[in-house]
Amino acid sequence: MSCPKFPQHPHRPPRRPAGARAAARRLGLALGLRLATGLVLWGAIGAGALAAGTPTPVKPTEASETLRRIAETGTIHLGHRESSVPFSYYDQRRQVVGYSHDLMLKVVEAIRQELKLPALTHKLVPVTSQNRIPLVQNGTVDIECGSTSNTSARQKQVAFSTSIFVVSTRLLVHRDSPIKDFADLSGKRVVVTAGTTSERLLRTWVEGRGQRVQLVSARDHNDAFKALEAGQVDAFMLDDALLYGERAKAARPDDWVITGTPMSSETYGCMLRRDDPVFKALVDRTLTQLLTSGEALRIHARWFQKPIPPKNVNLNWPPSKALLELYRQPSDRALD
Repeated sequence: MSCPKFPQHPHRPPRRPAGARAAARRLGLALGLRLATGLVLWGAIGAGALAAGTPTPVKPTEASETLRRIAETGTIHLGHRESSVPFSYYDQRRQVVGYSHDLMLKVVEAIRQELKLPALTHKLVPVTSQNRIPLVQNGTVDIECGSTSNTSARQKQVAFSTSIFVVSTRLLVHRDSPIKDFADLSGKRVVVTAGTTSERLLRTWVEGRGQRVQLVSARDHNDAFKALEAGQVDAFMLDDALLYGERAKAARPDDWVITGTPMSSETYGCMLRRDDPVFKALVDRTLTQLLTSGEALRIHARWFQKPIPPKNVNLNWPPSKALLELYRQPSDRALD
């Protein structure tokens, strides 16, 4: 009588043929040998690295307070200007645009990649000449790229990135004005934007020469130019690039001319908080690549040599020799 066939144990897998079991044993031995060899090699490499004193990699967020906060919140706060044409300003749709703003967005993209945060968002924070430094210092703004001159005095309060532009301080006057240079300002009314280096320079110049000049301070560049257009002042002193931008916004741009021997040459940089060298290094590395690769020159052409909003006026201002030299040899050095 044949024996009944009992079902296999419910918790035991079906037995494989003898040939298959032998092949599995051979494969297991091979894999075990490879794993053991790999562990030995890895241990040797690790021991060698430790013996050589190789430092353990430090995450950017562990070395940078700014990057840590950005990573934790998923947000970076960008300081921008409202009327610094063509660097950072509102267009006709109240969107922030401009040369400096374009560069700042490139920096944001580099930070997104560094932190591996595809969903990193940016919050735009409007700043003025008067409050931009305090807002960087107190953490309201992580980086400000507008039209801020890098000076030795300001370096004691904030850090500056690699410079992004070179300017000279001059005068904007009506084309029929007798004012051709700073020496012609005696007895005249001159408007400056409060909190700018132009305000400080002009006050020092007036006091040093005993000139009888009436200084008028405006809240921002737009208000200063409105005072000039309205005939409330005779001249507007500011960085030449910004004066070209104000001229472009005028109802009749050809009625206004930029004149005068430059009182100073200055560089613009992005402001950062002090004592965060890791964050500054990332920003500097990104800007340096943009300047030396030709990308910054293309961005310059967009804002200085083509029609720009809000009135599609072309500033027709090619890069100066000083700016081209900055593109070739980037630096964060103040010129004063």
